[in-house]
This record gives sequence, structure tokens and C-alpha cells, in this order.
Amino acid sequence: MLENILNEQACEQLRTLVHHSETIICVSHRSPDGDAIGSCLGFAECLRMMGKEPQVIIPDQYPDFLQWLPNSEKIIRYDKHKEGCDWTLQHADLIICLDINTLERTGDMAPALKASPAKKVLIDHHLDPDVDATLVISRPKASSTCELVFRLAWQLGLFEEAGKHFAIPVYCGMMTDTGGFTFNSTDPDIFFIIGQLLTKQINKDKIYRNVYHNYSENRIRLMGYVLYEKLVYDAPRHAAYFTLSRSDLKRFQFIKGDAEGLVNIPQQIKGLKLSISLREDTEKENLIWVSLRSVDDFPCNEVAARFFNGGGHLNASGGRLECSLEEAVKITKEAIAAFEEQLKG
Repeated sequence: MLENILNEQACEQLRTLVHHSETIICVSHRSPDGDAIGSCLGFAECLRMMGKEPQVIIPDQYPDFLQWLPNSEKIIRYDKHKEGCDWTLQHADLIICLDINTLERTGDMAPALKASPAKKVLIDHHLDPDVDATLVISRPKASSTCELVFRLAWQLGLFEEAGKHFAIPVYCGMMTDTGGFTFNSTDPDIFFIIGQLLTKQINKDKIYRNVYHNYSENRIRLMGYVLYEKLVYDAPRHAAYFTLSRSDLKRFQFIKGDAEGLVNIPQQIKGLKLSISLREDTEKENLIWVSLRSVDDFPCNEVAARFFNGGGHLNASGGRLECSLEEAVKITKEAIAAFEEQLKG
């Protein structure tokens, strides 16, 4: 049986906040991934079971391989409907912030969120939560925010009523944030949760195929190009990195989500401890998106924080640099050299 993640007072506070709110909005971070979309859709379904009609607003485009999720057609993109979203945020009663530890992670939507008089609830599994919220539900040891959404539904007594519209996005978010349950998923409770989700008659194999076997031909060719042409392997330091320039992305007709998971592939090299991806933004000059992955106890989140203006989890982190791609490569080499002792250890 799962342990409750909220004490009685916090649980009642959450119920009261929802009960006394008419306009409720679920939001997540820019460039939303499976956990961001899954937790928003999953918690929105919880709110429906509590008699509410929430809205889901995300900052910008999310990958094609997530657009099949139930109720995803109801998601509103801030970058496409800024004026209407600003009005809604200003008149909201309650905003549920999911899978973000700071409002800055919502990008251009952050000013409107900060200006909103609505009460806020934070549900997240990242380190160092920094959101001015009435209720903060932060569990950095959780596998995903979707795991927290499940635990809340369980504790609130909603799971028995829940159906596939809850179970599918929650399973999807847990799956994607653990790489198909290959990392950050050693807690036995996670597999109890999976078992419970399967009682809702979801097709876990189809969910996997929809996410991981749903890429375009161009994405597959991009992957081959990265591995053959772009990958730089520092064997003595057990590290690798690669770059994706704007011209590279244009050559392979890049769309949002095509770079998803590429940073994980070099980890198949025997003994590799750190993999870093550097990708030029397709629109803004001198903006580099950085993804980092590591294995065992190597802290890629420390590398992200120290060199890439970022952070995250021990084995999966991200950041950004405001510089040229050439300068980003130089910083990456400095980062690998700075952590040489730990990488060789």
C-alpha cells in the first residue's frame, strides 16, 4: 500500500483550494516533455473527478509523439493565444504548476503567471522549488511529476473512479521520465503504481510505440548523422558530446521533439559516464539548449548548474547558454575537464 505524500492538514488544504475555485488552470514548462504533458492531463482529470472543468495551458509547442494523448486536443498553447491566456490567468482562481520548480521555466508565460492574483499549488519533483505557492508539493526523490499526480489521486480517493483518460497520460509521463523505467525507478512503489494503472485496461505496449516508435524518417536520419558525423568521444574521461547547428536542423527538416532522446544514445558506449547535447535554437541567435545525461552516481546536475545555467536530477539535467555554438563547445570541454577526476573514478 502506498504511503500518503501529504499530511491530513495539507490534504484538506488541497481539497479546500479546489472546492472554492471556479477557474482552475494547469500549467507546465516550455518545450514540454512527456512528464509535463502527462502530469497536466492527469491532474486535470483529477480535477474533473472533483467536479471542476480545468484548462491546461502550456507555453509552446510539444512533440508530435505526445499529441495522441487523451484530451491533448484541449490543451491551449500560450504562444498561439497569448491575449486570451493572459486574460484567463489574470482571472483564474487557482493555478496548478506541474513539473516546474520555478516559474522562469515557463518562458514567455512567466510574467503573466507571476502577475496573476490566483492562488497557486506546486506539484513537482525537481530540486530547489522556488514558486510563491499556497501549497508546495515537492518530492525530488520521486521518479516523475506523474508519479506524484498518481499518489495524490490515490490519497484523495479518486483512483477507483479514474479511467483511461487519467491512467494513460500518467503512465506515459512516468515512462518517459525514466527512459522506459531504465533509470530513476528503483523504488518498488513505482511498480505498484504501474500495476494499478494497468488495472484501467491501458495498453502499455501501444503507449511505448506511440512515443518511441513514432518518429519521422528525417529524425531517424538525423540520429544516424549525429552518431556518425557529430559525436565527439573523450575516451580517457568517459564522456561524449555532440552539436546540432541550425544548418544541421534545417538539413533534416527538424521539428519539435526530433532531438528527444538523442543525448541518451552515447550512453550505450561501454564505460561512458557523461553525455552532453548542444543544440542551437531554431529562431534566436546565440541561444544553445543543453541536455546532459549520466550514469550511476555521477552528478550531471552539478555540471549543468556550474557550467550551463541549469540543473535537474542526478542523472538527467538541462541548461542553456547564450553564446555561439563554438563557444558552447569550448565551455563543454572545460566542464568535462573540470570533472575529470570524478569521470575517471
